[in-house]
Amino acid sequence: MNIIVDGMGGDNAPGEIVKGCVDAVNEYDIEITIVGKEQIIKEELSKYKYSDDKIQILNADDVITNDDDPAIAIRRKKNSSLVVGLNALKDGLGDGFISAGSTGALLAGGLFIIKRITGIDRAALTSVYPTTKGLSLLVDAGANVDCKPEYLKQFGLMGSIYMENVFGRKNPKVGLVNIGTEEGKGNQLSKEAFDLLKGEDINFIGNVEGRNLPEGDVDVIVADGFVGNIVLKLTEGMAISIFSILKKSLMSNTKSKIGALLLKSELSDIKKKMDYREYGGAPLLGTKLPVVKAHGSSDAYAFKNGIRQLIAFIENDTIKTIENNINKDKNNQEG
Repeated sequence: MNIIVDGMGGDNAPGEIVKGCVDAVNEYDIEITIVGKEQIIKEELSKYKYSDDKIQILNADDVITNDDDPAIAIRRKKNSSLVVGLNALKDGLGDGFISAGSTGALLAGGLFIIKRITGIDRAALTSVYPTTKGLSLLVDAGANVDCKPEYLKQFGLMGSIYMENVFGRKNPKVGLVNIGTEEGKGNQLSKEAFDLLKGEDINFIGNVEGRNLPEGDVDVIVADGFVGNIVLKLTEGMAISIFSILKKSLMSNTKSKIGALLLKSELSDIKKKMDYREYGGAPLLGTKLPVVKAHGSSDAYAFKNGIRQLIAFIENDTIKTIENNINKDKNNQEG
């Protein structure tokens, strides 16, 4: 298996990206092609020990930044690490692609270069959402801020398949984010999406309120990208704030410091469960080939885990399963 990596994307590129790649090839049975400025990447690779035949470099002299207009950058920056990497995937030079760079550019590249699965109207950004029961999958996490009911139905289907294939959650529970749990709640989009999801061959349990998401009441959280991104960012912000308040309280006096010392391992476990670095990346569901978006601030550990998630995405042939289910759904509608 060969993983293609955008070596220049992300806040900590190329240093942390390269280190994450080295850690990955030393731990997993894979090969990696790092795309980016060859000389700079060679200098970073020289700092580490790894089997030389495990990592190759594909030169790309340009970089797409977060300040670039995504669609324009994909068309004009043909020699950027992101565009060269996606084209390499399209041309069969690797089995999957991962980038910590511009989310907008990666989405545009997935649409224009890799293309969508036939029958899928919109590709969705999918994020792991930590809960008290482990984790849920949030679909869409920000790719599509304006949606039609059909899109949400497809998000639920793709999320259910991914959760079952990659995370091994059998018959995962799918819920639609809404302002109430009763059928008929919400705006027109929610009401129509509810009816479509109810008719799908998935374990759709109905609406789910925002306050219940952290409890893990559902395995797959369906939302349009606008709502989904707010849910994700608000949860991240609340987790950071709570840990900050807790740290200040535990360090406020000698008694609390002793208590903090006794609870150190338990607190570390909680923090680990809430840490995006443990999950590494968000798969772009709906494209014809496996693409994963790593967090923009990924360090080497987070990026290595993003590669791990991409490996599972590829090994479980999730895209083929989505294609088969979409075609089955289309045939049922036509029949």
